[in-house]
Amino acid sequence: MDKCRNLNTDLYCITAEKFSKGRSNVEVIREMIDGGIKIIQYREKEKKMLYKYQECLKIREMTKKAGVSFIINDDIALALAIGADGVHIGQEDLPIEEVRKIVGEEMIIGLSTHSPKEAREAENRGADYIGVGPIFKTYTKEDVCDPVGLEYLDYVVENINIPFVAIGGIKEHNIKTVSKRGAKTICMVTEIVGSESIKEKIEGVRRAIRE
Repeated sequence: MDKCRNLNTDLYCITAEKFSKGRSNVEVIREMIDGGIKIIQYREKEKKMLYKYQECLKIREMTKKAGVSFIINDDIALALAIGADGVHIGQEDLPIEEVRKIVGEEMIIGLSTHSPKEAREAENRGADYIGVGPIFKTYTKEDVCDPVGLEYLDYVVENINIPFVAIGGIKEHNIKTVSKRGAKTICMVTEIVGSESIKEKIEGVRRAIRE
């Protein structure tokens, strides 16, 4: 858990079944784990709750066995029900303070931010880590805001003291740009889940960062 709180890893992966070339989230996450991913977020907004619960129970078992931190997007009840390591919330979800009352001190809380003001507030109000983005244009989410660009990333690197993950439109061809600006943990969604071989894609992305 401390490992996830510190975001002590290079890649943070998120599910997106509609981009997964017909594979289930369980299949995709099995490949992510085989590829050495240490933090995985479950984000499926369109599915029925019972289906999500049953799917996440299987994923929780897999991630726990592999020592992988498992985060649930938005759904606090689901995170508690399946014993997730954390919950990731947005600017229009419940306030961090209220989420903390519900989930307790042990569960990780991540918060999406899109501006210096939101980043400072997240740090001051007790977020364990923040999402910083979208760095580039992204089509993964329908309700996403315009890109915040590399300038916001620069601000966070220089001014924010809690861990952060860079997210939004990041691909193998531009990940080096993000890494060079100081992002230690980078989130990828469609680039990973939409690849023919997830394990090979992860290896390629890590090579791109190193080079």
